[in-house]
Amino acid sequence: MSKKTLNKSNLADLGADRLADLLIEVSQGSADIKRRLRLELSHNLGMAELAHEVRKRLASLRKSKSFISWRKRKGLVKDLETQIAMIVEKIALEDPNTAFDLLWQFIEVAPFLYERVDDRRGDVGDVFRAAILHFADIAPRTEADPEALADRVWTAMSDNGYGEWDGIISLMAPTLGDAGLSYLKDHVERFSDAPVADPENEHDAIIFLRELRGETDYRADQKQRFVRQCLQDIATASGDANAYIAQYTADDLRNKAIAAEVAGLLLEDGKANDALVVLGNVDDDGRSLGQDQWDEAYIATLLALGRDDDAQAHRWACFAARLSVEHLQAFLKELPDFEDVEAEDKARAYVLEYPNVMPALHFCLQWPDLPTAAQLVRARASELDGDHYELLVPAADMLRDRHPLAATVVWRAMIAFALDESRVSRYGHVASHLKECGAVAEDIEAFDSLPNHDRYVDELRIRHERKSSFWAQFDTH
Repeated sequence: MSKKTLNKSNLADLGADRLADLLIEVSQGSADIKRRLRLELSHNLGMAELAHEVRKRLASLRKSKSFISWRKRKGLVKDLETQIAMIVEKIALEDPNTAFDLLWQFIEVAPFLYERVDDRRGDVGDVFRAAILHFADIAPRTEADPEALADRVWTAMSDNGYGEWDGIISLMAPTLGDAGLSYLKDHVERFSDAPVADPENEHDAIIFLRELRGETDYRADQKQRFVRQCLQDIATASGDANAYIAQYTADDLRNKAIAAEVAGLLLEDGKANDALVVLGNVDDDGRSLGQDQWDEAYIATLLALGRDDDAQAHRWACFAARLSVEHLQAFLKELPDFEDVEAEDKARAYVLEYPNVMPALHFCLQWPDLPTAAQLVRARASELDGDHYELLVPAADMLRDRHPLAATVVWRAMIAFALDESRVSRYGHVASHLKECGAVAEDIEAFDSLPNHDRYVDELRIRHERKSSFWAQFDTH
């Protein structure tokens, strides 16, 4: 290996003095490098000195008021990651109690930064979401008093405006233990029993109008959701499924997604009959929200009850209702040999006659079944919605090699829509589609009832002769 390669061995050969000079040189104009060097020097003086430097930096980040633009965001992220590295990789190894306090102080900085940073990409938020996970390793090694820790967790959860403390209960559960979780539950229940605080600056007239319209007090709803989340987190940490489920009201359990979640917990507890009752009491409002979760829970419940035939029937019903690839796969997997082939043929025929051709085409691509996709678009060309380019573009790409006529039908659907609706922003794309039609035309043995490519282009020129910007893009491609 070359002696000029940048690696630890070659750099060590330069000697301590030369390396020190180089570090001084490269740190000029770089606050990040200077800050890291100072931290390393502090660590060299001892863990306490390093902790002092980290604490000072966190206090500075908290007190600063200047706005952090997107140009400075990268430097901030690097700074934050450096502080976390010092806490987790150095301080925690020698003094987990100090590391715990510093990590807590680090998370407390989050809302102060969120208020003054351009974090549209979520980079800063990602740092804090990753940082809080380190409590799982550091907290159990501390000498935390369960009651004091419960107080600390409650204070954090009570002022969790940016969600920076999300997940803290589960992370602290092993350290809190049964006693700490009980203390924390007492905090939550006292808060739940307390009256909702009146907003400080809300005019009496606004309150009167809200009551007159019969509007729900959003503060009460917000408080109820917060209490429920806390108690459910505590129940999960305690392994108490019944306490978790008890936080849902009868109205909540009529929601498909919530019913599915509760049914899953009941199944884990061996209560399949109870799960079936919960699933049977949902509101069948015809909407799809939560339907997938409900179907999965229902099938799992039927299987737990030994009702395999009913589970199979429901899998087919899910496929038939919304052309679910996953449910058809599961249905076929349970069939004996040869019966699965017959059933797949039945499913293919069903897809070809499905009322909405677009979901049917999507199914064919997902399965995948390109011959059926080709048959579908050729038989129902007039039903294709050329506005759905996000589906039709990949469909044409997948069909072009073995089914060029079907690909042409798909491209023409997008071309017709863009030109008929004068979607100027798509002219460049559909001009490319028209070129693709020409490229595969020689591979098509017969256009059946469709005009061949040259005739199709001629007809387009007549029908859309005034769309000069489109033809300019087509003719110059």
